[in-house]
Amino acid sequence: MSIDINSSQSLDIKLALTAGSEMSPQAATVYFGYGSNLWQDQMRQRCPTSTYIGIARLKGYEWFIYDRGYANIKTAEDKTTEYKHDYTQEVWGLVYQLEPEDEEDLDMNEGVPIAYTKELLECELWEAKHGDKPDRGKDPKKVDMLVYINRKLTTPSKSRKEYVYRMNKGIKDALKEGVPEEYVKQVMRKFIQEVEDSSVAELARKQALKFED
Repeated sequence: MSIDINSSQSLDIKLALTAGSEMSPQAATVYFGYGSNLWQDQMRQRCPTSTYIGIARLKGYEWFIYDRGYANIKTAEDKTTEYKHDYTQEVWGLVYQLEPEDEEDLDMNEGVPIAYTKELLECELWEAKHGDKPDRGKDPKKVDMLVYINRKLTTPSKSRKEYVYRMNKGIKDALKEGVPEEYVKQVMRKFIQEVEDSSVAELARKQALKFED
């Protein structure tokens, strides 16, 4: 399902969903970023009129690096776990409001429709209000959000070196905004080493501004 998402500033929104309708950027869209767009500086460059809203959780999905070397998500499989809270069964990310022009630019950076397709998925949102970090102790709002996903390529793989650089920048921002540290440890660090390779910094920053495959 893919349609536009209209959002008020308070996000007390009512979404009218039309099954099978096309997603064409006509109004502001609520976007869930779970990969390198966790890096807020990258989002400011790619989508200069975007507005940071808060953090969100997508239940029933699994985060991984797929064979193109970038982040992807897939429907989570039931499995036993050693963890008290199994973060491998959910995806956390940052939420932005996108104006139509920024959504079009983001589509190009995400390689739609080849590298990713666009879907509308229900996420749990904790808003950041008055410049404060979202309070995960409060009940979240359920909001349908734009998510970029590749459902055909679901085999875990290795991350590209420059992407590791960008992801580490994004992880730093995500933790600052309140994404659980244990989620990063259980899920993201399986694919993204906590290292900063200065040899790829220039390429990474170019890719952050305008992605080229």
